[in-house]
Amino acid sequence: MGYKSIKKWPEGERPRERLLKYGAHNLSDAQLLAIILRTGWGGKSAIDLAVEMLHAFGDLKRIESASPGEFVSFKGMGSAKIAQIKASFELSRRLLEKPNEKGPQCFSGNDVYLYYCQRFRNVNKEVFYCALLNAKNRIFRDNRISEGTLTNALIHPREAFREAIKESAASVIFIHNHPSGDPSPSREDILITERLVEAGDIVGIKVLDHVIIGDGQFASMMEKGYIKK
Repeated sequence: MGYKSIKKWPEGERPRERLLKYGAHNLSDAQLLAIILRTGWGGKSAIDLAVEMLHAFGDLKRIESASPGEFVSFKGMGSAKIAQIKASFELSRRLLEKPNEKGPQCFSGNDVYLYYCQRFRNVNKEVFYCALLNAKNRIFRDNRISEGTLTNALIHPREAFREAIKESAASVIFIHNHPSGDPSPSREDILITERLVEAGDIVGIKVLDHVIIGDGQFASMMEKGYIKK
């Protein structure tokens, strides 16, 4: 491009102006990142800094998961810019987690996977959710039960069914991720599923499925025969 300052670029080529004129979806990763960074440093524009970071980390996923200390090698990346990047990714994650009052009807593990897979993108720890469904198998709310390595002790039926009982859910589906990318059920996953199904029978809320989400794939405990239809 030849210009070091974005302010000196032709107005139609500046990232912020392009976003407002053409929409955020028409901007590249580097352009969107440059808008968050706002300024460059030492003769480099925000675009230059964004491109440098993308090249060093490889993709947005690695930038999102990087610790603050991993940014210090980039000249111009002070605490304010690091905070801006972290805040933008956290807002995106919270938006994905916002309950959808008109969620999808779920009749298969694939339905659940399609609805939740984006929520687990770039999540590097196991997170366990309970989705609440109405009588038409439509998700109307979900809540996070736990974070961290999944164990039978960590997932207590009382906590798992608390909101389902309060909201008079007709049924529930449990969902969690495997950060390794392999959704194959572990022995612990199977034991937890059995325990939750038994608890559901006691409180009168049917457990339709327990879906494990990996990298581009999933495992349905119902479809694998661990939960009876």
